[in-house]
Amino acid sequence: MFWKNKENKTRTNILVALAGLGDADWSATTPKRLVEAGFRQNPVSYRCIRMIAETAASVPLSLACELCAKDHETITRLLKRPGRGETGQSLLEAIYGDLQISGNAFLELVMGADDAIAGLQRIPPAAIEPLKTGVGYAIRTRSGRRTIRPNAHGWMNVLHLRALDPASHAFAMSPLQAAGRAVDIHNAGANWTKALIDNAARPSGALIYGKEGAHLSPDQFSRLKDELDTAHSGARNAGRPMLLEGGLDWKPMGLTPTDMDFISARREASREIALAFGVPPMLLGIPGDNTYANYREANLAFWRLTILPLVQRTRRALEDWLSGVTADAVELVADLDAVPALGPERDALWRRLQTADFISTDEKRAIAGLRPQEVAHAD
Repeated sequence: MFWKNKENKTRTNILVALAGLGDADWSATTPKRLVEAGFRQNPVSYRCIRMIAETAASVPLSLACELCAKDHETITRLLKRPGRGETGQSLLEAIYGDLQISGNAFLELVMGADDAIAGLQRIPPAAIEPLKTGVGYAIRTRSGRRTIRPNAHGWMNVLHLRALDPASHAFAMSPLQAAGRAVDIHNAGANWTKALIDNAARPSGALIYGKEGAHLSPDQFSRLKDELDTAHSGARNAGRPMLLEGGLDWKPMGLTPTDMDFISARREASREIALAFGVPPMLLGIPGDNTYANYREANLAFWRLTILPLVQRTRRALEDWLSGVTADAVELVADLDAVPALGPERDALWRRLQTADFISTDEKRAIAGLRPQEVAHAD
């Protein structure tokens, strides 16, 4: 038959493809690597952390209740000048920054020789760890290790502020950890682009060897594969030129920077980082985001959804903690009238209260966040 008489010829080529696709290397494996990649090397997350910390610390906290003369003076001094050479705003800025980077922040009351409060200081989260008993903390210092446990009433001179983490009873997860993968993608895009520039921006491709059935020996194949893996794989070696020998032929393939569109990928990673921190991308200058109509709406959403909840949660924690060392319960207030972004809302509230004839003056003052009129005159 015809198919039996027809001579079939087969031509075989050996194809060696450079894929470079391996397991992803994520920086969020350890806190130290996460801080290095997310705070020191990534401009988007760095700016988010600085914006949240500085903006939240700009809201002043003050006493809203009347305490005895000694307690009132002590708490007021702690809020304004917690330590030598440090202001209350700078201390709050450091605390808010710790919450964004590690998810945990620690404050310690420094006691004097006569058991009087001498100051208030921050403890770096990396220097403190919970005791195995679950009650108390161990703090690493230059001179050694000291332990802090609660007193007979259950109060400790260390306040632990923590972000939301239902899976942990000790230390919480930070927003930076939630944004860790987006941070790595953003950093990898920058590394890839820089490597292409350093290596003349040559594209990836494949090596083809052999004609008329020729093929590589096992030793040659192993040596070539090892050379490709070590010298031409990964973002660090992107675009590195090859030295071809022995009949090897280079064929350019896909996976060029244009095809993979690293610019678009980095922008999406930037938006994910901003989303994890609760910062509108418009405030960071990230293009392509039309969530808000203008900058004012984005700034107001940043205050309402991110800054104010953080400030109020910190205020309530400080109230409860400081009440453990005073004769009367401490009540703090966040001065929102000092926030320019909330000015239009405050003006609208004042106008509504002025026209509300069905409530008393003290009820209006309570809605506006002010103390009753009789107490205010007494002060």
